[in-house]
Amino acid sequence: MRLLRGGVCVAAGIVLVAVVGCTGGDGADPAPTDVPASTSAATRTPTPSPSLSPSPAADPVSIPGLIQREHTGSNLRLGSVLTRTTAYTRYAVTYEANGLTISGIMNIPTGKGPFPALVLAHGYIDPDVYTTGRGLAREQDLLARNGYVVLHTDYRNHATSDDDPDNDVNLRLGYTEDVIGAVLALRSSTRPEIDGDRIGLLGRSMGGGVAYNTLVVEPGLVDAAVVFAPVSSRPAENVDRFQRSEGDPIVAEIEAAHGTPEQNPKFWREVSPITYADRLTEPLLIHHGTADDTCPITWSRQTTAAFKAAGKDVQLKEYEGEAHAFGPQWPASMDTTMAFFAQHLR
Repeated sequence: MRLLRGGVCVAAGIVLVAVVGCTGGDGADPAPTDVPASTSAATRTPTPSPSLSPSPAADPVSIPGLIQREHTGSNLRLGSVLTRTTAYTRYAVTYEANGLTISGIMNIPTGKGPFPALVLAHGYIDPDVYTTGRGLAREQDLLARNGYVVLHTDYRNHATSDDDPDNDVNLRLGYTEDVIGAVLALRSSTRPEIDGDRIGLLGRSMGGGVAYNTLVVEPGLVDAAVVFAPVSSRPAENVDRFQRSEGDPIVAEIEAAHGTPEQNPKFWREVSPITYADRLTEPLLIHHGTADDTCPITWSRQTTAAFKAAGKDVQLKEYEGEAHAFGPQWPASMDTTMAFFAQHLR
């Protein structure tokens, strides 16, 4: 059983959604199609409000706005076979998330399931050059070889996913909806390979920020989460480092729509997942290299401290001399990751 928002227990499927690197495939062997057993709305029982007055509507472009939204995820469909190995089969997939069709890939281990599953959320790759399943190639392969169903989401505006023209101006919060939808689609799937009671989440870089959002928006959605070299949990810092410093014209559009942190501190506070650290209910493991010059390790130290101050189960593993991409110590970090998931996805 899974504990969802409002303390409601429902049956839950566990799936890892991974964003991984694309490998070649034969493009043959059409796979069966899943018809969803349910959606988010169907699996939740409303909890009576203790107040006679409804909560005021939150800004839809905010963490409270995402919390108030009833998220849906369904209709997981397996398409062509991209790769066959002795350990797993890699499929092209699509699923529905809050009314959009999202593409991705899924690795299904060889053998008799059901297998626990992980949702993997990839880091930033320019959507203009992105191809299905690109990113986290090592993780996708290794996790599938170790008995996990791996579902990698492409996110909206990537590969063959539906478009969301406002996503960049809205600080890419739509990616959080896509990850939530991926978990719900896996949970509602009737495929026998997927264990409906064990789901984990893994995010890298930008995907680490997506994971933070997911954990505070939907407590109880997954059993545990791991992030590698994550971005800041304060979006204003990410805009400054990755967009403003590069002269990205989208910054002017963001500030025209939402104001600067000085003009509209409430907005910037409410798009930060760390503002809602008290909502975290799952164990979280953070990996970060001390030589990361893309996402400074200070960000993870500050995020860890904030979660711990809220009494949460968060670990930060620091890797001396490791850069953003992880090199020599990547195998050790993955051993730690798999031990962590084995402990919490039981």
